[in-house]
Amino acid sequence: MEFRIDRTAFAEAVGRAGRALPSRTPVPVLGGLLLEADAGRLAVTGFDFEAAVRVETEVEVAVPGRVLVLGRRLLDVCRVLPDGPMSCALEASRFTVEADGTRFGLSTLPLAEYPARPTAPASYGTVDAAAFATAVAQVAVAAGRDDTLPLLTGVQLRLDGVEMTLSASDRYRYAVRRLEWKPEAAADGVVEALLPSRRLLDVARSLGRCGDVVIGWDPAGGGLMGFEGGQSRTALRLLDGRLPVYTSLFDMAGAAVAEVECEGLAEAVRRVAVVAEANSPVRLDFSAEGSVMLRAGFGDDVAAQRLPATLSGADEVPVAFNPAYLLDALTSFESPRVRLELLGAGQRALLHAVPGGGEAVSHRHLLMSVKQLV
Repeated sequence: MEFRIDRTAFAEAVGRAGRALPSRTPVPVLGGLLLEADAGRLAVTGFDFEAAVRVETEVEVAVPGRVLVLGRRLLDVCRVLPDGPMSCALEASRFTVEADGTRFGLSTLPLAEYPARPTAPASYGTVDAAAFATAVAQVAVAAGRDDTLPLLTGVQLRLDGVEMTLSASDRYRYAVRRLEWKPEAAADGVVEALLPSRRLLDVARSLGRCGDVVIGWDPAGGGLMGFEGGQSRTALRLLDGRLPVYTSLFDMAGAAVAEVECEGLAEAVRRVAVVAEANSPVRLDFSAEGSVMLRAGFGDDVAAQRLPATLSGADEVPVAFNPAYLLDALTSFESPRVRLELLGAGQRALLHAVPGGGEAVSHRHLLMSVKQLV
């Protein structure tokens, strides 16, 4: 095996495929990246049973071949290589990388022990790449981080006609985002798939500039969903189960409604939360007189800030939130103003954009307020 390639193109392909490398694995060969060079193309593949990422790029192939190289070591080498053309070759059991007088020799892993990669499902439809990346980021903040509860670490993707719905919840918050997509003519019925949030977020970000993302799905089953854009193809294995239905949770009948400038509120939360102890809430007192007062801290270590806000449906509403959760929700919106539907302390609060930009219907974020006010 021998090929020549530009260092930037090689580093990008290795970096994208490297996202599938497991942080720890009892199977050593899964720590490797598979490089396959043939007919002017180089394919770099990473695989860990949960995700398979394959990235292709153009290359000058002198001798076709395949090699399995330690992925993280190759990533480190790519970071320090000088820019410009580079050459790679397999010499016996060593993979060499050379560029502008710098030469690395890397040990290889046994190809025979590398497991067969899953076949990506056929195309089921397409979605705008930038809109998809934004939508995934908006809901992924609400996904859980506790791997002992895998169901809550996922993003649920629902395809129904020309509408895609993404949702995530860790029990204390629930984010939902809708967007349009273009199903294939053969696509029929409703598809629901629960995907690992961190994996899906990586995929969406990496494909964000590809124009369109092709969604792959096999109606007959298989437990995989595919994502393809540019020269990158990813297959994600589904999580078992589905998230609880959110319809009744998002019913806010009788709620007071507040409106406030989104960026200003987020900045105020960051500011007053500086004095808050770990897990201490930030209190927001909304008043029909046209303001919201933010407070945080206890004893002598306190902070407060007043912002303009409107309130309808009540004379005043005091609520308190985990400041990190509230910031995650506020910064997920692109609208300049946010609307909060409030049921009171210890109750649900529903955030969405103020109508006018179209985002109000498509993106909603539910938070539980804490019972004890500061």
